[in-house]
Amino acid sequence: MGKLKGKLIAEFELRSSGDLFHEMFSSRPHQLKDVIPHHIQGCEVHEGQFGTPGSVIFWNYTLDGKPCVAKEIVEAIDVENKTITFNVIEGDLKEEYKTFKFTMDIKPEGDTNMVKWTLDYEKLHDGIGEPVKLLELVINITKDIEVEHLKA
Repeated sequence: MGKLKGKLIAEFELRSSGDLFHEMFSSRPHQLKDVIPHHIQGCEVHEGQFGTPGSVIFWNYTLDGKPCVAKEIVEAIDVENKTITFNVIEGDLKEEYKTFKFTMDIKPEGDTNMVKWTLDYEKLHDGIGEPVKLLELVINITKDIEVEHLKA
C-alpha cells in the first residue's frame, strides 16, 4: 500500500512586487480571470468577502486542457508575512483527494522575492498519482501573472 498523504513544494524567484502578488491572491483573485484567462476563467465569493479568512471562493480553471472547478475556504491570510492558505472543500480535486490545501508564501530576498507554493494533500486511495500537473499549473499561473505585472 502506497503513501496517501503527500506534499509538493515549488519555490522560485519573483521579480515583481511581493505585496502586489500577495494582494492579487488574497484580496483580488476575481481579477485573475482578466489577467490570465487561459488558466482562470472565473472566481466568485460564495460566502464572506475577498481578503477575509473564512470566506468561501468558487474557482473555474483549466488543468491540462480540461475545465475544472474548486470551492475553497480561505483558511488564513497573513498580509505582513505574505502568506495565504486555501483549503479545497468541493470540486474536481475532491474526486481524487480527501484533503487538499494550497499555501502561498512570499519572502523578500535581496532585490527580489521568493515565492513558495506548498500543496498538502491526502489521496482517497493509493491508485491516485501525485498532483504534479496541479503544481505545474500554480507555477505557470505565478509566472504568467508576473509577466503581466512587469508589463504594467
